[in-house]
Amino acid sequence: MANGDNRRRLRLWLERAGDGFRLRDAETEELVRAEDPRIRVVAVAGVSYRLDTLQDDAFAPGRRLTLRPEPDNEHDQNAIGIWDETGQVQAGYVPAEIAAELDADDWQAVSLWESRDADGRRGLRVLLAPRDAWIGLPRAPLAPQ
Repeated sequence: MANGDNRRRLRLWLERAGDGFRLRDAETEELVRAEDPRIRVVAVAGVSYRLDTLQDDAFAPGRRLTLRPEPDNEHDQNAIGIWDETGQVQAGYVPAEIAAELDADDWQAVSLWESRDADGRRGLRVLLAPRDAWIGLPRAPLAPQ
């Protein structure tokens, strides 16, 4: 249960789809849309300043990431950095309007989608899910019924 209420623990599978992954509820087998109120799917802000870093395999779709609050950030005291799982390399930030609503310690992040051009990765969408959510390893899509 999350936050002491009666909600069931969110359980998500990552399924390969195009340049990344889509989400499927592990309990119901239903697709989970980006608009689902239990999660956030965000475009990483500030990647244009870190394009070389963004090429690191640590940001490939399906990889776990680290959220790091930056309360001393001179531009935004609510800033939340998005780093590789080990906290060594930064991809960018949770968009400011979303970061203002979140406590980074209550959320986990996984790289979900990438946009690429001839020079490599140019953008990244990240899944933000509650810290207590279970996120399964990538799996093959279900066969059509």
